[in-house]
Amino acid sequence: MRALLLGLLLLLVAPARGAEVRMAFGERIPPFCFPQTNSGIELEVIGEALAWRGHKLRPQYFPFARVPVAFKDGTVDAAMTDLGEDLTSAGGHYGEPAVLYDNVFISLKERRLSIRRPEDLKGLSVISFVGAARRYPQWLEAVKAAGRYTEQNDQAVQVRTLMRGRYDLVLSDRSIFKYFALQFRREGGELLPVDEHAFTAVNPQDYRPVFRSKQVRDDFNAGLKHLKDTGRFQAIYDRYLKE
Repeated sequence: MRALLLGLLLLLVAPARGAEVRMAFGERIPPFCFPQTNSGIELEVIGEALAWRGHKLRPQYFPFARVPVAFKDGTVDAAMTDLGEDLTSAGGHYGEPAVLYDNVFISLKERRLSIRRPEDLKGLSVISFVGAARRYPQWLEAVKAAGRYTEQNDQAVQVRTLMRGRYDLVLSDRSIFKYFALQFRREGGELLPVDEHAFTAVNPQDYRPVFRSKQVRDDFNAGLKHLKDTGRFQAIYDRYLKE
């Protein structure tokens, strides 16, 4: 009887077992997501934040457009983002942003370009990530109509073509461009100084992970705060982006 009571007491005081969290991620987004190795800034931040309270991240990869769909149809327990679709009605609980995407125009410093208004793009050629024209029509519609706009899924091409003067501007997330610029230099390319032109305000709430379980969401938020308080968050970024 005493052994039984002791066993029940241990169950009461023992920490709850962590959950296995199946989470939808977009296909390859260096340096944030590398499906072939289950690595990248975003995967590592989210995985370590969940692990802080014993949860295990199980990433699953989808074309970007299917990430919220996989959450809504129950294929996964969480999603890296909602792609602008409010998933609250589908049972979603939003966490704090794990990473930030900060899109800017980038030009060679020697060009001395100033980009402050859409009109400043007149006569310039732009290469961007796929889908940017739909996201920023007020900036890119006229460039596209003039036949001076290109979208490229392989963002390493953006760095190479800018450095070789084939385009006037790259539209890219700062971290993604920096990652591929470092890769370009390591491969022997000549990396020229660049200017960044901010053209839109970054809203951290635009890109938040969503969880089906409120408890897992709360545990993730606590783990993310721990990563930031201890410097581990910055260390993950530095591992991929530090020169």
